[in-house]
Order: sequence, then C-alpha cells, then structure tokens
Amino acid sequence: MADRSIGFIGGGRITRIFLEALNRKRMLPATVVVSDASGEVLQKLKEKFPKVQTVQGDNPKAACQDLVFLALHPPAVGGALAEIKATLKPGAVLVSLAPRFTIKALSEGLGGFDRIVRMIPNAPSVVNEGYNPVAFGPGITKKEKEDLSRLFKKLGDCPEVGEEKLEAYAIITSMGPTYLWFQLYELLELGKSFGLTDKQAWKGIRKMLKGALETIDESGLSPDEVMDLVPVKPLGEDEAMIRNAYRTKLTGLYRKLKG
Repeated sequence: MADRSIGFIGGGRITRIFLEALNRKRMLPATVVVSDASGEVLQKLKEKFPKVQTVQGDNPKAACQDLVFLALHPPAVGGALAEIKATLKPGAVLVSLAPRFTIKALSEGLGGFDRIVRMIPNAPSVVNEGYNPVAFGPGITKKEKEDLSRLFKKLGDCPEVGEEKLEAYAIITSMGPTYLWFQLYELLELGKSFGLTDKQAWKGIRKMLKGALETIDESGLSPDEVMDLVPVKPLGEDEAMIRNAYRTKLTGLYRKLKG
C-alpha cells in the first residue's frame, strides 16, 4: 500500500488526524491529494504537510487516486458521489468515513462501483491509538482486506464488524472522547489548583483511568459492586441527570443516524 496514491475528499479534522497518524509512522505515500471547498482549510494542511497536494473545489482530482477517503459530513456525501463517480479508477478503493450512508447506497450513488469500505474514525488515531471499526464491500478481495488492514492499523485498532453496527460505534467510540475529555481537563485544572504540578496531576489521572477500566474488566464484580468500592461520591446527586443526558441525547442521535 505504501506505493499507492491517496486522495482525501474533504480536508477537515479527520483528514488532518489521518495525515498526522500516517506521518508519525512515516507511512505517507509520495502522492497525497486533498480536495476541499475552503482555501483556508487547505492552507492550514499545506503548512502542516508541505508535500501534500491541495486542490480547492476539485473533488474529481482527489478521487482519481488509488485509495480515496471520503471525509465529509453526511449531508455533503450525496453531491460528492455524483461529482466523482466518473473519475474513480476501476481498481481504486473508496473508504467512506461517514455514518448513515450504507455500502449499498454509496454504490448506487457511484453508478454501481462496489470497491467500497466503510470506517468509523476515532480521534485518538492522531497518536496511532484510534479504534476505527471497518466494514468491507463485496468488491474487496480477501487479499485486499489484508493489505488495507495493515494500513489502517497504523491508525490504531481496526476491527472488521458487521456494517449494521457502524452507527452504534459512531456514537460509542467515535464521539466517545467528547463525553470525557472536558471532564479530564477539569480534573487536571482542579488538581493544579490543589497544589499538584501538571505532571503529577496528569500521571494521577492516567493511572486512575487505567485502574478504573481494569477494575470493570478484571474484578468480576457487578456494576453496582464496582461503583460501591468508593463510599464517597461527590457527584452522586448529579448522576441521574448525567445518565438521562446520555440516554436521551445519544439514543436520539443514534436513531437519526440509522434513519
């Protein structure tokens, strides 16, 4: 895969994340073409990755590469498919990073092209620690799956899952960091205000998180028993409100994605 060209349709956050991940692993191919409607977005990419070719408003140019990442929000996908269907090489692979659009729908939008992969991207890929579930379309051979998986693993874990589960992963893993990051940064600031150094606070938080996860995984205790291991719960009176926010907002978003 290293000698194959890559195109990105869309130059936003996830494209920056993927380019950074591949760059960290020294896996950026000689030809990378990124298309975006925004010149400002492309300029920022060019400053960070000078060797990347950027083209403003020219999705077909990015789509004529060997491996094409469709890095757009769902509302923009349909229009992009119409733009690029005549440009995709017969032997190219299209990797859609958007929820909602099934492999069948993508193929229909591309006039029957079926060399399609769907991936739900995860922001920690930026440090090669992502969790990016994938589903392969019927046009991808077993050998190609193996080759693509080797590339995807530079981003982190990339388990093959049933396509019908991708939207669940979008809610739980793709968006998951946003549910936690602000809380972790708040703990950091509080730790520093209580007299810990930045390094001491982060080390404590990292160790606490690792231990908390391993307790769930390894203790053999029920959820109630795990949560009863610490008698003092400073945020206990807010738990019901937080649980309700998770259940209502995330369930509603999942239904929207599946709809």
